[in-house]
Amino acid sequence: MPDPQLYIIDYRLHGKPRSFIIRLERMDNAEAWHWASCDAGIGIIPKFGREKIRKVSKPMAERYGVTEVSWRASGSKPGQSLEDPATTA
Repeated sequence: MPDPQLYIIDYRLHGKPRSFIIRLERMDNAEAWHWASCDAGIGIIPKFGREKIRKVSKPMAERYGVTEVSWRASGSKPGQSLEDPATTA
């Protein structure tokens, strides 16, 4: 099992910039959109690590004002996102 890493997620909520740090084993665009939605108060944060919840999708998050989600590994400079530009969630 991979070790959890720290990631920084930047996004906008109703046009205002927001940012937070989260520790996860893996990160991708879909995860970033879901956790940005949780930080904005839209998504549900599971109470237990193995609890299965429905993830918030990009279109659903955008309906509630979450936009411009990007993520990077902690310690990297802004603009050095690890997300794959070929995939958009």
